[in-house]
Amino acid sequence: MNIVVVGTGGLGGYYGARLARAGSEVTFFARGAQLAALREGGLRVESVHEPFTLPSVRATDRPAELAPADLVLVTVKSYGLEEAVRMAAPAVGPRTAVLPLLNGVDISERIGAIVGIERVLGGLAYVFAFVAEPGVIRQVSPFDRIQFGELGGGLSERGRAIESVLRDAGIDATQVEDVRAALWTKFLMLTASAGLTALTRSTIGPIRTDPDTRALLEGCMHEVEALAREQGIALEEGIVARTLEWMEGLPGDLRPSMLLDLEQGRPLELEALNGTVARLGQKLGVPVPINRFIHAALKLHAAGAGNAPA
Repeated sequence: MNIVVVGTGGLGGYYGARLARAGSEVTFFARGAQLAALREGGLRVESVHEPFTLPSVRATDRPAELAPADLVLVTVKSYGLEEAVRMAAPAVGPRTAVLPLLNGVDISERIGAIVGIERVLGGLAYVFAFVAEPGVIRQVSPFDRIQFGELGGGLSERGRAIESVLRDAGIDATQVEDVRAALWTKFLMLTASAGLTALTRSTIGPIRTDPDTRALLEGCMHEVEALAREQGIALEEGIVARTLEWMEGLPGDLRPSMLLDLEQGRPLELEALNGTVARLGQKLGVPVPINRFIHAALKLHAAGAGNAPA
């Protein structure tokens, strides 16, 4: 399968490398130091599952060098989404499937406004991977899974083809019948874990064990659950309790990407997470005070170090 990966950070670098190793024709649409490293020395993956190196990969930052692909994986940060998709638009042809794997519940609609919603699926990844240095991806989570599906629900032939290619690369990928429920299930977990670790500048372990921060963690998830149910999203019963149980199995020193970005002075995905909850809560009349507070407390840092509003 001919695949273009838009964004070669932790997520795109990790999955793109696995697909390339399995024989897919992968082009990495990258820039800056990462692009230079890919061109000069290929891509190294340091994984808790199986480390490997690709001595040579295809990489470009020139839209003119892109041609319509079978599959476009979009793995940029949410705050750079529209710019990246517009630049990579030559990779999207009439038969191209576009699969976003970044954080948020409105990502597919944002992409669809640029390339046509009929080309876009919904998707999400449960994995923790980051750029350790240019040309090196480090994957540290015991979990590693992709879920995706048609925005209108049900299974499709293009979904089966994508699932087959991902699985042939050793990726635990599943086409699901209700991708919106899957998206909101992850969103519920992520807004709480990313928001509270960034807010407290703490790893997940102390937040889980301290009764006050644990109550905030649980309350944050209940707010997202209420928003989802208000919109008719079919979340499982007891979703918050199940998510808390799953989070007990996470390494106590885990730093979600938003905490890492905050610590390193990079822009935050705050608007795609707790900011979205705050806006939807106001729009739908659903109280979301914890998420509103997280958003208010972090928004001065959302643009990254040196870019705070005056």
